[in-house]
Amino acid sequence: MISYEKSKTILKKAKIKIKDESIKSVNSLNRVVSTNIYSNINYPTGNNAAFDGYAINSKDTNGLRKKLPKKFKIIGSIAAGMKPFNKKIKKFDTAEIMTGGIIPKGFDTIIPIEQIIFAPNKKYILIDQKIKKFNHVRFVGSDYKKGEVIIKKNTIVQPNHILAFKSLGIKNIKVKKRINILFFSTGNEISDKDNIPNWMVRNSNTHYIKNLNQNFLFNFKSGSILRDNHQNIFKQKINKLIKSKDDIIITSGAVSAGKFDFIPDVVKKFKLSNYFKSAAIRPGKPIMFAKIKGKEKAIFGLPGNPISSAACFRFFVIPYILNALGLAEEKSIKAILTNGFDKKKNFTRFVKSKLSTTKNGKINVEILKGQESFRIKSFVKSNIWVLLPAGKSKFKKGEIVDCFFPNLSNQNLV
Repeated sequence: MISYEKSKTILKKAKIKIKDESIKSVNSLNRVVSTNIYSNINYPTGNNAAFDGYAINSKDTNGLRKKLPKKFKIIGSIAAGMKPFNKKIKKFDTAEIMTGGIIPKGFDTIIPIEQIIFAPNKKYILIDQKIKKFNHVRFVGSDYKKGEVIIKKNTIVQPNHILAFKSLGIKNIKVKKRINILFFSTGNEISDKDNIPNWMVRNSNTHYIKNLNQNFLFNFKSGSILRDNHQNIFKQKINKLIKSKDDIIITSGAVSAGKFDFIPDVVKKFKLSNYFKSAAIRPGKPIMFAKIKGKEKAIFGLPGNPISSAACFRFFVIPYILNALGLAEEKSIKAILTNGFDKKKNFTRFVKSKLSTTKNGKINVEILKGQESFRIKSFVKSNIWVLLPAGKSKFKKGEIVDCFFPNLSNQNLV
């Protein structure tokens, strides 16, 4: 049995290589970009109005004051999306302009509509003060300049990035391929049926991990349920993995030390470059990992218990996937414990917890009752995992602890 920190070191060394592909930027949500993405244009693409109002030349207002107002002739109207007119701008000309409208040459400032005084015939506006140059003007390239980085390499694409891609005309981007996971539940007791006798167990682990795939950057494929005498079938599955487009096999169950726990024995029959079995963690101590020697293929054996399986997926598989995709190690959310908790000193604990904020902005976390691995209710009530490291047994109220989202990575905190 190894420490959690040692297991993380092995996982980092056993990184698999994931190839790149080019996809449409509008379909890139939750993909990892392989290169820096640059703007191809200046944005805004032209000087435009920040308010509805009237465009003028600021020089024409020099010397104007309350007692000497001046009439400015309205020569047209400019809407957003309208091609700027090519009229020659004369002294004391003005044009109505809408927000986003391109400002024609000859004008350099905007007077908001709320400040406009019209002449009685509505063909002129009256100005009785000096107007500052570049008032309410959005300048070309003031947001993004051509060649400027939009997002850096190894960034997970979010909806705000897609907004930028579309606004800046980025049609295609290069991203890491999604990791392909093939998942097997194990055991004679596992059933995909709804109505089962009390000695059977519903196959919840498959559906839990399957529904994480949008947040955790992988494609999910469910394999058959491996029964207690399926050692040879599992060996065949690994042989197929080596030749297939799948990157990772994950099993749930049959990794402990019981009579029918055949997963480790089968895996060790293959040439492996990296391997560990059992870690000083709770829940999930029987966790297993292996990398096939000379191949970009990996195998995880998770415990069969649903909460143990969920914890191991979160704290072993997800960091492995993030590393394979070139992403930085996750940063924890720091929170203040609202209650104490005791654990075995040499074990790392993943505890089901509830994160909340106070009126004065403090982030608190409560470790929930019912930490036994068979208890689902506390997992349903939780919204965060608290990671309590080895080397310490007592955690007191008021201490700051590390927290990790259960159903998405902390990657956006990096």
